[in-house]
Amino acid sequence: MTKMQDFGYYNSIIANLEKVNATQADNIHAAAELMVEAIKNDRLIHVYGGGGHTTLPVGEMFFRAGGLACIDPMMETGLSVFNQAGKYLELERTVNYGASIVKYYQLQKDDVVIFFHNIGINPATIDAAMEMKKCGAKIIAVSSAEWQEKMPADHFIRHPNGTNLYDYADVKIDDFNPVGDAAVTVPGCDTPIAPLSNIVDFYIAHLLEIETVRLCVEKGITPPVWSSANTPGGDEKNAAFLAKYRPRVKML
Repeated sequence: MTKMQDFGYYNSIIANLEKVNATQADNIHAAAELMVEAIKNDRLIHVYGGGGHTTLPVGEMFFRAGGLACIDPMMETGLSVFNQAGKYLELERTVNYGASIVKYYQLQKDDVVIFFHNIGINPATIDAAMEMKKCGAKIIAVSSAEWQEKMPADHFIRHPNGTNLYDYADVKIDDFNPVGDAAVTVPGCDTPIAPLSNIVDFYIAHLLEIETVRLCVEKGITPPVWSSANTPGGDEKNAAFLAKYRPRVKML
């Protein structure tokens, strides 16, 4: 039987997850409190990704078995990996593009937005965050402090104003994504492989759901949670949520 060599990839994943567990519990709890307040007041919880693979956690939180039914994905195909790669790369570096996406969703004061972007400095991130703050929204930023701190102030992918996503966040959750993302070096290949970011961000997304549901139950609030549509009775259980949220969630 062939022995698999992962060149430390598993240990790198576990190390990041353990950092999240050891240091981010208070931040995740604070974020969940905002999410519970939104549920209590029958408001949507919006989710935004700042470009490329950071849009994947948006899909992970939306219409997912065991996920919250009140999630509104601010999904822009132009920024996602489902656009042509060269095109989304240019769009996430385009000033004012992120703001135009946010304007379409017509956020209201005290709306809650979960914002994923590991790098946290590009125009599609910063313009979106600025527009969210203009609307009075509360931002839960899932990002990497290392990226924001280590990227040069004059790096060409930065927003012209030089700010970071964390500058606009009401709650900051560090995913400890290392600069460059890829965590493995295979002897004979000079370029690192095997990124960490999405594995860790998916984990954080589900921790937010878990803590939100726990707090809802603790406070006597019924959390709106999807059942798997692929299990017996799943469609029937979800029908009431679909009737309630389809007129309000643009992607349903």
